Amino acid sequence: MDVASSKNPDREINAIAKFVKVRRKAGGLTQPELASLAGVGVRFVVELEAGKPTLRMTKVNAVLHVFGKVLGVVDDPERSRPMSVPG
Repeated sequence: MDVASSKNPDREINAIAKFVKVRRKAGGLTQPELASLAGVGVRFVVELEAGKPTLRMTKVNAVLHVFGKVLGVVDDPERSRPMSVPG
């Protein structure tokens, strides 16, 4: 499954990319150090920070976990009201 959404994938992945890069630098971590802490490859961290739109959510969560965060469902500010789902 991809991190990117079909509506505006660049906005979502760029927000995650910026968060990771800022928090990594604030913590004094190099990309290899963050990769080691998260249990992912350095290439993955580089691609995440570059905003690659197709990344495995489990690996993104592994990196975010280092900072006490996870991906989740949030309200879309572009939608005025939630869609009704029959139930």
